[in-house]
Amino acid sequence: MKSILTAAALTLALSAQAADTIKLTRIHESLETPFPVALIIPEDGSGREFLALQRGQVLILPKQEGGAAKTFLDLSGREMEAANGKFEEGLNGLAFHPKFKDNGLFYLAYTLQKPKRLVISEMKASAADADKADEGTERVLLEIPLVNWNHHGGNILFGPDGFLYIGVGDTSKRNDELKMAQLNAVLVGKILRIDVDSREYHGRYGIPADNPFADGVNALPQIYAYGIRNPWGLHFDSQGRFWMADVGQDLWEEINLVVKGGNYGWSFREGARAFPLRTDAAPEGVELIDPVHEYHHGDGLSITGGITYTGKGAPELAGAYVYGDFVLGKIWALRLGADGKVQSNDLLYTSPQTPPTDPKKKPMVHVKPTAFCADTRGELIVLDWNGALYRVGK
Repeated sequence: MKSILTAAALTLALSAQAADTIKLTRIHESLETPFPVALIIPEDGSGREFLALQRGQVLILPKQEGGAAKTFLDLSGREMEAANGKFEEGLNGLAFHPKFKDNGLFYLAYTLQKPKRLVISEMKASAADADKADEGTERVLLEIPLVNWNHHGGNILFGPDGFLYIGVGDTSKRNDELKMAQLNAVLVGKILRIDVDSREYHGRYGIPADNPFADGVNALPQIYAYGIRNPWGLHFDSQGRFWMADVGQDLWEEINLVVKGGNYGWSFREGARAFPLRTDAAPEGVELIDPVHEYHHGDGLSITGGITYTGKGAPELAGAYVYGDFVLGKIWALRLGADGKVQSNDLLYTSPQTPPTDPKKKPMVHVKPTAFCADTRGELIVLDWNGALYRVGK
């Protein structure tokens, strides 16, 4: 699906909004990029930018505007989405091994049907053509049962420790009906951490020795953190802080700093407040960690997690955590002090909206951010559900 605005028209529309302090400029406008979810640059010195699309393709973007993309991988022929699941199901995660330059390994998170499940798998770039994946090398690491088409997360990334982190939602339509986010006998509603270089756990991967439940007593050993509704946006900054945006339900969207063994409250809490539909109390002695920042549904309706800015094009954003709201198309810059408290949270941008001709329909939001990523220069790229990519500038 292509955006209905040209780059020139979008720039004009943005400049007309006095409240906006950044400008989004459309890039790679000639490419078909429906439902982009991740833009990843492996540390192999090639400068290649890999764009993951939710319907199952991974493209290598051209280095020059107007150039052609290369198809690195195409899984669109697999039964990834149920008939009612196309909003969230599909390919939702892509990560490259820290030693990708040497071993060619990369990792995927995607859904499959019958049975419905979230698959975490390893694959290798082709030995004959580094711009092609070798689908025949796929090795499944984890299959996590799902009971609904939504709230499965699927963001994956490698941490500074070299381990693979996996965000998994509570797989409930609403209300954490099955109360699995707090149940550490299942892998949903959690952040997982595994060692892809080991094979000691069922011959597939390893359990890091310092995982909080590494011994597997009273909790599954893959679990790193829990009490999570639907993590969408995981990020490690240059200080080693682990950021997680967690999509709320009725009232609050939240941003957390994840720590090992942390319990982030869902569904005893939504944000920093009691969730009124959960009538039982948290077990005595359980510490529920509050978000570092939250916003009410008067300001937005579904958070998209961001990254800390390291580029040079917008120096006033240096070190800020830039994130957005998927439904209303807003973008903010959050700053924390040395004490971890919020210093500022500035609204940078609000997407133009086209009123519907049919009063029963919602307005069209022109930029619905699905991810915030950095290009090869560290400049901020916004991925848009409507099928576009934008560079942030002044």
